[in-house]
Amino acid sequence: MASTAPERSSERSERPAPRDGGRGPKRQHRKVCSFCMEKVSYIDYKEVSRLRRFVSDRGKILPRRVTGTCARHQRPLTVALERARAIALLPYTTELH
Repeated sequence: MASTAPERSSERSERPAPRDGGRGPKRQHRKVCSFCMEKVSYIDYKEVSRLRRFVSDRGKILPRRVTGTCARHQRPLTVALERARAIALLPYTTELH
């Protein structure tokens, strides 16, 4: 029995290299906030065409890591999306058939 314990510990140290999950190469450049690039001071809830880029096909607000929006603009963007939903410019969810 004593001879099997060292073999197990050696097996643990010989793990295969971790896989990347098949997601492809790592992103080389950082996403840039589109509101900072355009120097937008106010995110208007009535600009539905602009707001649609930040909503998923299911109607959910996309996170910063997906859209590249900075924290400074993500907060007013969320407020604008919620206002647009409240007055029915954007849907809360999509219909599932």
